[in-house]
Amino acid sequence: MMPAVSSHTGRRAHLAAQMTPGSVALLATAPATARNSDIDYPYRHDSAFYYLTGFTEPDALLVLVAAKGQTPARAILFCRAKHAEREIWEGFRFGPEAARSHVGVDEAYAIDELDARMAQLLADAPAVYYALGHSAALDAQVAQWLKAVRVQARAGIAAPAIAHDLTSMLDAMRVIKDASEQATMLRAATISGQAHARAMRAAAPGVFEYALEAELLYEFRRNGAQAPAYPSIVAAGANACVLHYSANNAQAQDGDLVLIDAGCELDSYASDITRTFPVNGVFSAPQRQLYELVLAAQAAALAAVVPGLPYSGIHDAAVRVLTAGMLDLGLLARDQVGSVEDAIGARAYQAFYMHGTGHFLGLDVHDAGLYRDVAREGKPSRKLASGMALTVEPGIYVRPGAGVPEQFWNIGIRIEDDVIVHDAGARILSGAAPKTIDEIETMMVQA
Repeated sequence: MMPAVSSHTGRRAHLAAQMTPGSVALLATAPATARNSDIDYPYRHDSAFYYLTGFTEPDALLVLVAAKGQTPARAILFCRAKHAEREIWEGFRFGPEAARSHVGVDEAYAIDELDARMAQLLADAPAVYYALGHSAALDAQVAQWLKAVRVQARAGIAAPAIAHDLTSMLDAMRVIKDASEQATMLRAATISGQAHARAMRAAAPGVFEYALEAELLYEFRRNGAQAPAYPSIVAAGANACVLHYSANNAQAQDGDLVLIDAGCELDSYASDITRTFPVNGVFSAPQRQLYELVLAAQAAALAAVVPGLPYSGIHDAAVRVLTAGMLDLGLLARDQVGSVEDAIGARAYQAFYMHGTGHFLGLDVHDAGLYRDVAREGKPSRKLASGMALTVEPGIYVRPGAGVPEQFWNIGIRIEDDVIVHDAGARILSGAAPKTIDEIETMMVQA
């Protein structure tokens, strides 16, 4: 469900209120990108642009003019003009007139008028805000627009003297998800959870990774999701120890675990779920030991998802449980690494757990937002706040090696859920994906 126009209007107003009075902000959407010949890649709009507009067409730019004195703030959209012939080939275009009401802006014009109107909009503005250095094309356009204003200096018209980076302001806003965003993310995670369950039911020794990927894609699309939020990882056996495995072309053998990291994008919002399960439906004893360890680490990490606690506490909680388990299972030798505290201090656990325990989630899979409080000395971890959306995803990856117990070789396990930070703690969005050993084995036996 796309956020209501009022949500976008409120976001634009909040952003404009942070700007210097009378200044101008510019935000362009992503360009269409050619794949080959006359075929483009599937189009995906810019996330920050969508956050402020809900508009999904290419060739569009939003201008915000901050209020000054008695002059109210204005929002102006430039977009593609109506074009009957192009619409026969490419589909519907809003055009400026319909886009104005659809987006809820004060004015809308054809994108072809952008250069002619920008000199007037920037005239006597004290500052301009845009994503500095993000797009060479936009940087060049802004330079040309400023030049067009400066040539009017003899007429007493001044160009903006200051350029501010718009990205950091928007990133700070996007970290907290409103009720509409949370509802969309819950639906996306539910679809993805059902897709993971479908893949588990379809699994059997001899299945190819790409066949399980097809089950995921089918479930995504048939439930209304527009696309995968990122390339799906379907990794059987030793492939699960490759963190960003993408080939998805191997055949799962009896006794393998299959790690699937996959999520759909629904109405521009991403989901991101990982589950690991035995292709034959039954965990072996070593697989069970490692799985229970990762599940316990995730439980500890989820317990640290509390408003006011540091974001880094999520990772710290998972690492402590994983490190203790590595010592208990003989993956780490106590006579070499010492106590849990010693092993954590030396980062010995990174031999088997080498990534972080999550990231922000939203319009992007790795969503906007800073993980540290850069305004404070030492840049400590930022505090969690109600409305943040993030993933919690501990794992363990055991490659063959000297001193590594052979029964654990080539086992890779990750368990990842999507959560919203609430006053009561972590609200799990991805509960539709079976997670405990009993849930997974029961469902796969019944399939």
